[in-house]
Amino acid sequence: MLKTATLRGWLAAGVSIGALAAFATPASAQAPGGNVIEELVVTAQRQAEALQDVPIAVSAFDQNALEKSKIDGGPNLVLAVPNVNFSKSNFTGYNFQIRGIGTKLTAASGDAGTGIHLNNAPLIANNLFETEFYDMERVEVLRGPQGTLYGRNATGGVVNLITAKPVDTFQANARAEYGNYNSIKLRGMVNMPLGDTFAVRLAGNYLKRDGYGENLATGNDADDRDLWAARATISFTPSDRFRSWLLLDHFEEHDNRSRIGKQFCTKDPGPASIGGMAYSADPNRAQIQRGFFSQGCLESSLYDPSALGTVNSQGTLGGLFGSLAGFQTGDAYAGKVQTSDVRDIESLFDPIYKSKTDIYEFNAEFDVTDNVTMNWMSAYTFYKLYTRQDYNRYLPSTTFNATPNPCNFFTAPCRTPTGPDVPAPLYAGIYGLLFPGGVVGDPQNGPQNRFTTSDISSAYTEQWSHEVRFQSNFDGPFNFNVGGLLTKYTSTGDYFVMFNTGTGFYQMQNALTAGNPAAANCTSGAGCVAIDPSADPTRLGHNYYDNYGPYKLVSYAAFGELYWQMSDTFKWTLGLRYTVDDKEVQAHETSLGEPGAGPIPIGLRKVKFKEPTGRFGFDWKPELGFTDDTLIYAFYARGYKAGGINPSFSPGVGIVPVSPTFEPEFIDSFEIGTKNTLLDGTLQVNATGFMYDYKGYQVSKIVNRTSVNENVDAEVKGVEFEAIWQPLQGLRFNTSIGWLDTELKNARSIDTFDRTAGNPNLIVVKSDVASNCVVPLANAQTALGASNALGSPFVLLGLCTPVSNAGAGTNILGSGAIAAGTNAFGGLVSEGVEQDLSGNKLPNSPEWTVSLGAQYTWVFGDWDATLRGDYYHQSKTFARIYNSDADRIRSWENVNVTLSVNNPDMGLELGAFIKNATDETAITDFYLTDDSSGLFRNVFYTEPRTYGVWISKSF
Repeated sequence: MLKTATLRGWLAAGVSIGALAAFATPASAQAPGGNVIEELVVTAQRQAEALQDVPIAVSAFDQNALEKSKIDGGPNLVLAVPNVNFSKSNFTGYNFQIRGIGTKLTAASGDAGTGIHLNNAPLIANNLFETEFYDMERVEVLRGPQGTLYGRNATGGVVNLITAKPVDTFQANARAEYGNYNSIKLRGMVNMPLGDTFAVRLAGNYLKRDGYGENLATGNDADDRDLWAARATISFTPSDRFRSWLLLDHFEEHDNRSRIGKQFCTKDPGPASIGGMAYSADPNRAQIQRGFFSQGCLESSLYDPSALGTVNSQGTLGGLFGSLAGFQTGDAYAGKVQTSDVRDIESLFDPIYKSKTDIYEFNAEFDVTDNVTMNWMSAYTFYKLYTRQDYNRYLPSTTFNATPNPCNFFTAPCRTPTGPDVPAPLYAGIYGLLFPGGVVGDPQNGPQNRFTTSDISSAYTEQWSHEVRFQSNFDGPFNFNVGGLLTKYTSTGDYFVMFNTGTGFYQMQNALTAGNPAAANCTSGAGCVAIDPSADPTRLGHNYYDNYGPYKLVSYAAFGELYWQMSDTFKWTLGLRYTVDDKEVQAHETSLGEPGAGPIPIGLRKVKFKEPTGRFGFDWKPELGFTDDTLIYAFYARGYKAGGINPSFSPGVGIVPVSPTFEPEFIDSFEIGTKNTLLDGTLQVNATGFMYDYKGYQVSKIVNRTSVNENVDAEVKGVEFEAIWQPLQGLRFNTSIGWLDTELKNARSIDTFDRTAGNPNLIVVKSDVASNCVVPLANAQTALGASNALGSPFVLLGLCTPVSNAGAGTNILGSGAIAAGTNAFGGLVSEGVEQDLSGNKLPNSPEWTVSLGAQYTWVFGDWDATLRGDYYHQSKTFARIYNSDADRIRSWENVNVTLSVNNPDMGLELGAFIKNATDETAITDFYLTDDSSGLFRNVFYTEPRTYGVWISKSF
């Protein structure tokens, strides 16, 4: 139930509640001289049809509707379409989710749940969350599995971007916008006919603005934008039977945009004791011991005041290296609290964001006969991405030791019995030579005397796709739409994490191995862990983490639909598709710390999927006395999304076997809907109900420094309502409401944020590679006693290592934690408690999405003025399948207002706007990192309040 305070907010925004107004303004314009709603023609079924005649749940927007509602780009579509959710994600991607189905997996070989198409051609790598809509004919959002005619089997739906094509008359327009944050937007278009057979259309877009936040370390803006895009389309129509066009589209961005959001962490100092057993009497050793029982960050609500703390570096891999080498005594971020402004960061360098895309498309239509048309679409895409930024985005509160901590891994008395034995004076001398004043000369992070970590996400992709279709238009009852699609896609790229404690540790190890400090930065030789000398890593070094695996996809399909017009008002549709997805990854080790240099191939990993999909149903246009026009439709559809290959993982605990592949998704969808035109064409009311049987939902968790993708089942059901009402000339109200109910089925998984599931008889501890495991409390006490007796904190690192298979498969203490074996202290070791998640909600699936909007146009002689207000509400949701309090994302709202003044005869328009008028700082999603990074959460937000003015001129 909507709260009274929310209703007051709508009224305060000047939005008429009783009118059922909506943000989701379908792309239709008011007919001149009347208030009848003029429909848009769409191609949701790969043929031109009026929107109200399409038996599919689809929302569509033309360029005018996009501008009036300030839907500037892909992220804003969430404000206009029911049961849609959108957020950026961690590795320079995004999740566009429809009806609970999107992209919650992380794998180069994974596919998106929502297909993105440009002029009906699928784009696997794309700039939907970066680029802005300009010179669009329309944007279509199809909801539900599109397993027959569209692209590559999107289980959630399709976003189809249809660009404006050349016409046979001269046209031109230019638009300039200025807003807060010194935002400058420029758009323009020129359309020129070239004789009777050719025409060319040129369009472009430019955006530059200051950052939404500040880098408190450098004083420069953070998260600014500087991008441009251009498009050229040439049409060639030599006869009435042949029509074609060629499109060239370019996008480029180079700025300091933040790839990820604020880092959230409630610091975990580690338990004060282990079940009452004290740590070492030596505070130095006790500090190290306690750090090995810290996760880095505790599980807590995003809205808890402590959530803007900092990670306990002792609970991270970088912190472990700092302890081993003696660089760091305790937590590098001790006492550090982040600024409360979620848009500010603190980084030694400003983020780097570079993206470039080139798209080439050719489309030809040929009328084979008077009743059969052949369509050929060919598309090529090249996509390039490079982003680099501080891994934590806050600076340490302490510096490295100028002389090594006497309790380190290399020297007595803290070394383990099997560890190296370097005399303390010798170690201190080498340490002083290699790290003068505690400064580590890390080529990737620069010389620093404090804990420094950065990461790079990069990608290079190429895609070819070819589609041929034959479509009939017979006068009889039967027609068809059949074709075939071939897609070839290759990608390469890296995800680097570079940390100076790791580099320093391997520099020391190299020096000790060679017996010569000059060998610290070796790049080859026996026992050498290669140190990459380049500031931008080249894959040479083993002193950083690199997840690298070139990927190749070959996908082909045959598809078709048969239509039987059983009567003038009743039509049956049968669609079938057979798809083959052939994937391969050239896998490589994540070779951090391995002797040698360069990537270490594991081998070629292949998977192949062959699946039939399709749909069957009817649409009926009954003549009803109370409507002008009614469409009723019902369909069963089967959707499929291919499985893939899990990324390579680092050597670690290795207790739970990780499958090298993950399985496909399948959806059996049952949908019924109706579209109605009433009141002499002034009112449109559409409604849809659906139910999904969802098998193999692909969801990832980050564990052991990689992504492990799991498959679980779910059920989804929901209702969508959309309406447009134009009671008077110049007055329009719109509404769109989505209700969604999702439920996991047969789902079990270990929550890395809560490995013990709250069981006090189990405890989390670090392994020797900073992964986490679970052991019985009593076993941890045994190991702590041994550590105290030997005087070495590093003994505790053996708790996670099974030395035998004894007890494997045992349910430890009946807790649900399944043992993998027995450690050196006689205890059972487990990855954690596998929780039953049945009944939980799908992530990022709000129960309610509500869009309301209203606009009115006044006419003053040759001028008219249009005032529009839009409101959006999304109910609370969860970021992960575990549905814990730490996963909860609060409901949020958005208000947009625009005012435009237009003189059609002059082709002149002036306007002003305000987006996010209430300046709501809304969380859209978060990413939970790995144990070895300390289990922090990168949180993503909506944009702050923006406002400005514009002027446009048409010719």
